[in-house]
Amino acid sequence: MTTDDVAATTTADLLLQRSGEDRPGLLFEDERYTWAEVVREGARRAAIALDVRTDGPFHVGVLLDNSPEYLFWIVAGGLSGAAVVGINSTRRGAELAHDVGHTDCQMIVTDRDHLELLEGLDLGLPPERVWLVDSPEYAALLERHAGTEPDQVLQPIDPQQPLLLLFTSGSTGAPKAVVCTQGRFAAIAGRTPGMFGITAEGSVCYNAMPMFHGNALMASWAMCLGTGAPWALRRKFSASGFLPDIRRFGATYINYVGRALAYVLATPEKPDDADNPLQLAFGTEATDRDMDEFSRRFGCAFFESYGSSEGPISIIKVPGTPPHSLGRPQEGDVAVVDPATLEECPPARFGPKGELVNHEAIGEIVRRDGEVTFEGYYNNPEASAERLRHGWYWSGDLGYRDDEGWFYFAGRGADWLRVDSENFATTPIERIIARFPGVLVNAVYPVPDSRTGDQVMAAIELVPGTAFDADEFDAFLDAQEDLGTKWAPRYVRIVDQMPLTGSNKLDKKPLRSRRWDGPGAVWWRPAPGDRLRPMDDDDRATLRAEFAEFGRDHLLT
Repeated sequence: MTTDDVAATTTADLLLQRSGEDRPGLLFEDERYTWAEVVREGARRAAIALDVRTDGPFHVGVLLDNSPEYLFWIVAGGLSGAAVVGINSTRRGAELAHDVGHTDCQMIVTDRDHLELLEGLDLGLPPERVWLVDSPEYAALLERHAGTEPDQVLQPIDPQQPLLLLFTSGSTGAPKAVVCTQGRFAAIAGRTPGMFGITAEGSVCYNAMPMFHGNALMASWAMCLGTGAPWALRRKFSASGFLPDIRRFGATYINYVGRALAYVLATPEKPDDADNPLQLAFGTEATDRDMDEFSRRFGCAFFESYGSSEGPISIIKVPGTPPHSLGRPQEGDVAVVDPATLEECPPARFGPKGELVNHEAIGEIVRRDGEVTFEGYYNNPEASAERLRHGWYWSGDLGYRDDEGWFYFAGRGADWLRVDSENFATTPIERIIARFPGVLVNAVYPVPDSRTGDQVMAAIELVPGTAFDADEFDAFLDAQEDLGTKWAPRYVRIVDQMPLTGSNKLDKKPLRSRRWDGPGAVWWRPAPGDRLRPMDDDDRATLRAEFAEFGRDHLLT
């Protein structure tokens, strides 16, 4: 049975459709579950939650690695009407406690490995409402509800009921809990599998992205729920484990974020890499170079998109999309707007190397029609209102659009730089640095100038075994005809591993906060036009003195 057989307006509808199916539903390590078993296991957990629910929001926090247990609790939420809060396991201390309290969790599902993250935190919950899935007490709870069937726990479900509260990655600000309702998730599950050719009999969807983030659920499990295809799940992403997993599970489809592809490509290439069942990869933020190389090496096609857990804007690459372009919007009135004037930015113009020559084309990507599907951030009306200013949905991302309607990404909202009174975005510089031999991942971001505005800083993670040669890097930059006159990084930090958010997206916040301080090798140009040279403690002291001289030392605290 598929979503075409019975109208599904809620995730609960879809789960009931799968509850009688004996085909494979979940593949995890050496464990195998049919769809019927997946739904039945979810029903047992729904019974546990319903037994102890109290007045107020029916929210269950889950703090686990990817595992069957995690999925069973999402199924439990789908049947019982509970909203599952995906707790980011990379958060710590007061921030982690805030996430739990902010989302009004009535209970927490975790295990011994993650329990230490919660110890000493004021969660506003009694100890008996923190359940350890690897404890005898939890096993006894499950045994008590053995034999529970889905129809015994099914509650009246409204399509507008929250199913998931998924924290944003927090790469540009404090994470916010995105609401995904039963109806929206059911719509994703019904709409997207056909776009990718996912079928129950011919597809296996493989996911290694963290389940507390929308990429894993909306771009992978939804495909399976909508069709009855099996879901192959890995506990945590592993670059070296990627290809063995694809072969082991017979995976035909993967979801990704761009950094994950870069790490897989950094593994040693073997002659038989393309001998695998993989057919299609779908995700975001991959470079054209990485997609081309991944396709060559592993023999799969790509379906790259721009979007977010919030949902209103979807821009997808289609055949004929120009290099570096995001593609064209799938629906709605999507535009690039100057936030100050609310006017649409002029079309982008390009130089002979494809470089953007009119930076006034850069603005914020906005959806302006009334069919916005944004369901808000939980318990955060200020952030929700910020997204929906003037009746439009504001993505918070920078972009530009050419005169043929192709959209291009220019960075996050915090990725503007102003150097010598010239404004520009970071993404075009990152694309150039990515061409330098040996660069695995790079990030460009603003750091303060001692007198006014910003300076350009780049962090570079090199392919293992590669050494950074500053002279070669300077010569490379000199040869790039599309490098703006203010774009050459004044500071370059070489990192062993780029900081990532819990959803494997690049996290620039710690890089910006460290600037040129802290451990690790940093190169810099003491004056404009200088060649890069290593920065030492005397250089840092001289720089701090400059900031103090011009009354800008507060920017270094």
